[in-house]
Amino acid sequence: MSSCVDGAYAEIVVVRHGETEWNADGRIQGHLDVELNEAGREQAASVADRLSKEPKISAVYSSDLKRALVTAETIAARCGGLEVITDPDLRERNLGDLQGLVYREAAKLSPKAYKAFSSHRTDQDIPGGGESLDQLYHRCTSSLQRIGRKHKGERVVVVSHGGVIRSLNKRACPNGKSAGKVLNTSVNIFHLSDEQWTIKSWGDVSHLDQTGYLKSGFGGDKTSG
Repeated sequence: MSSCVDGAYAEIVVVRHGETEWNADGRIQGHLDVELNEAGREQAASVADRLSKEPKISAVYSSDLKRALVTAETIAARCGGLEVITDPDLRERNLGDLQGLVYREAAKLSPKAYKAFSSHRTDQDIPGGGESLDQLYHRCTSSLQRIGRKHKGERVVVVSHGGVIRSLNKRACPNGKSAGKVLNTSVNIFHLSDEQWTIKSWGDVSHLDQTGYLKSGFGGDKTSG
C-alpha cells in the first residue's frame, strides 16, 4: 500500500510506549530509563502488527529512552525493517526530584517538588533539574514540527511518552479540553502542514482488545511521567 497522504501535510502516527513495571506500580519515571515489562512487550507487538497492515510507514522516530525505543524498534521491524531515528527531544518531561518516587508518596517524600509539579503555572520547573511544562512543550513540539517538515506527503510513526503526547495535543488544540488519559501504545494521528496542526484520531487502543492495558493510564494522565 502506498501512504496515500496528500503532499500538503505529513501524517504522523504518535504512539505512547508500552507498559513498564513502574507504570503498573504508579512510580514516576521522567528521564529514568525503565524497560518495558511483559505486558508492554505484548502491547508493542500488537501495535506493530496493527500498523503493519495500515498504509505504508516511511520512517519511525522515537525518544531515546528504552521504553519508547524498544516499542519503536518492534514497530519498525514489522513495518519493512526500518531503522529507528532517535531524538532526545521526544523524551518524557524531566521530573527532577520526583523521579523514582511512587506518586502517592511523593507529596510526603518530596513536598517542594510535588508542589511544583501540582502547580497550575506552566513556567514552574521542578526542583532537582526538572522541566516546566513550557520547556517540555517547546522541546517536543519543535521536534514534531521538524519531523513534519521533513516528511510532507508521507506517513511516519513517532513513539514517545504521556507528558509529551499531552503537550502535542495542546499544540494542535490550544483551546480544546484536556487530552485525558494517554494509554500505553495508544495511537494518536496528527496532520502537520507547516504551522497548521490537526488531530485526525485520538487515543485509539483497539489493537489491545486481546492484550489488555493498564486502565489507570498511569504516566499518561496529569501524573505524566
